[in-house]
Amino acid sequence: MSNQTTTAVHSPISGQAEETTTTSQPAPKPSQDSAKPDTPKSATDGAKTAAERKRSPRLSEDKRFKVFCGSANLPLAEEICKFVGVPLGESKLQRFADGEVYFQLLENVRGVDVFLVQPTCNPVDEHLMELLIMMDALKRASAGRITVVMPYYGYARQDRKDRQRVAITAKLVADLLSTAGANRALLVDLHAAQIQGFFNIPVDHLFASPVLVSYFRELELPDLTVVSPDAGGVERARFFAKKLEVPLAIVDKRRTDMNVTEVMNVIGDVRDRTCLILDDIIDTAGTLVGTVEALLAQGAKKVYACASHPVLSGPAVERIAASRLEELVVTNTIPLREDALRVPKIKVLSIAGLLGRAIESIHMETSVSTLFN
Repeated sequence: MSNQTTTAVHSPISGQAEETTTTSQPAPKPSQDSAKPDTPKSATDGAKTAAERKRSPRLSEDKRFKVFCGSANLPLAEEICKFVGVPLGESKLQRFADGEVYFQLLENVRGVDVFLVQPTCNPVDEHLMELLIMMDALKRASAGRITVVMPYYGYARQDRKDRQRVAITAKLVADLLSTAGANRALLVDLHAAQIQGFFNIPVDHLFASPVLVSYFRELELPDLTVVSPDAGGVERARFFAKKLEVPLAIVDKRRTDMNVTEVMNVIGDVRDRTCLILDDIIDTAGTLVGTVEALLAQGAKKVYACASHPVLSGPAVERIAASRLEELVVTNTIPLREDALRVPKIKVLSIAGLLGRAIESIHMETSVSTLFN
């Protein structure tokens, strides 16, 4: 029986192998199970789940669990698959001459719990459309459940009507995902936590802070103060400061135009301190560089920065390279531009383990709350 299972894993395209696996999988259950042993078995499975949290071959043998991805962040998807111990699902993603997306699944997903990894990073519209088309294909192929895994949720910054006659794109994208076929969403560091309320499907909202906190704990920076670059990020920075057991400072800034901000005041004592700026997104790096200069002008000794999503558009990389920032630490929710990879002061940490554990928990119907620590 184990030989048949292995063959099915290595040749997912063959319809015959899929059938063999499906018939061989239920065989152990009916032979021993009547209505009575049903309850103890599920209890045992639950105990196993808790005890076998280390990487085990169980998920790799589970034909009801598959991971697919688009073109936005293939290295992250491959890293997640390596972590959970399953091969990346086989599919064909191409474009017509006019740019239209063509997507085809190359293996059976009928009744399968599918996780679709795709951040909607630059080019945002192309990657979003890819995601919608992939979900439509999965839905029409009768996938059992589709969980969209979006390490970066594009269009999140337009989450309210702050001016007359503007769109709320964060809500629009949530509606598009539900309509395309998503049954559940796994998101990382939303620009505003209340975006979860825009969804009519279950949402698991993870934070990259456990990965970032671990890194800065190991650095053991002296006289550290965590700095929020604006009032909107205070809650995030307070959580970070509490985990590191250090003081908190806030920068008061004013947005004068799209992607243009002006630093007004620094609230809190940063003189002779090592400052750590914490943000969720670094786009053009204008706010970041302005905050660095404001902190140094207030007497800070050194300034570090970290962020979950390195969007780094426009002149961002040049600004960071030329700034007096000691180090910028980001995660791989978005693949770095090539010129950013050549800047020594930009360091990338992986959240594949965090997402992998969340995917395992969702598939096995266990709690994801432990991942917040």
